[in-house]
Amino acid sequence: MLLAIGAAGDARAALIGPQDGVSRLASTVPSNGDQNPYGVAIVPRTVGKLVAGHILVSNFNNNGLNGGKQGTGTTIVDVAPFGSVGLFAEIHASDLHGACSGGVGLTTALAVLQSGWVIVGSLPTADGTSATAQAGCLIVLNPRGRVVETLSGSSINGPWDMTALDLGFEAVLFVTNVLNGTVAQSPNVVTGGTVVRILLSSPFTDGDNDGDDFAIPRELSRTVIASGFGERTDPAALVIGPTGVGLGRDGTLYVADTLGNQIVKIANAAFVNDNAGTGVVVSAGGSLNGPLGLAIAPNGDILTTNGSDGNIVETTPGGVQVAVETIDTTGIGGGTLFGLAVVPGTGIYFVNDGNNTLDLVH
Repeated sequence: MLLAIGAAGDARAALIGPQDGVSRLASTVPSNGDQNPYGVAIVPRTVGKLVAGHILVSNFNNNGLNGGKQGTGTTIVDVAPFGSVGLFAEIHASDLHGACSGGVGLTTALAVLQSGWVIVGSLPTADGTSATAQAGCLIVLNPRGRVVETLSGSSINGPWDMTALDLGFEAVLFVTNVLNGTVAQSPNVVTGGTVVRILLSSPFTDGDNDGDDFAIPRELSRTVIASGFGERTDPAALVIGPTGVGLGRDGTLYVADTLGNQIVKIANAAFVNDNAGTGVVVSAGGSLNGPLGLAIAPNGDILTTNGSDGNIVETTPGGVQVAVETIDTTGIGGGTLFGLAVVPGTGIYFVNDGNNTLDLVH
């Protein structure tokens, strides 16, 4: 492990280092051919089709020509830690219970709650281009992969990534949004990116088919806690804006400000009622290179995957970049990395868009 001195003078061992290996765990392409894996979430409890310790992965593209059309992916795949793959859900517009402007195009916004509910973001397009991108929604599925409701409208506008504070019977969702004025002003950069906090009731479900899913999650409140992040359309990535979010043990929310090439923070994110704007900068530049996916390591450090190269960066809460490693194994580099999740004692799961796989840093 690398050893660094943090901003407060504390000696700490970096989670990632040159001794780490990268292994391919599984292909994330299901039978319908969906591609471009984005979201990664670890299953916390066995219920219905969900198995504790398995990894869910959402796909952003369909199986069309030239690698599939962005904003048209409809599947969430289930990957076991030993590599077997199954289909958790295939979601079509006709399955949606509630409004979802534009239909289905699954994003990095993916969470699995202890209560058995799965929540995934949708930023759909009609033809794979940003010109047809629409606001989308958050889609709520039961533990058997069936849609039960959507959360949409108002401040949900292009949900791009998400993390959850899981409190059992309640959950707090933190969702980044990237379509506030983006399409109308394309290809210019606009400062409309937001982070929205949603308080959700989360009744436990047993995951069977006896009809007791009438007690579905219910939205209790919705608050914009950050705004003003840069966002723009992009021919290769569809849209670029604030992406990864992760909640530290002290309640600080960290956000990957992709266009700003920095990590920012929002203190007391679960309770603050004011809009923090673009937050407080934790770290900028250096080894960061268009940070996208973000997760909190067991040691409290911030892990980010770069969108413009094949690297993962580890940054302390004090802003010191203590480690950087190349984890893309395809040789493509830029554009291959997106979502990631950490399992203590196992390693870092991450998707590689270059070959449509779920990989493991160990």
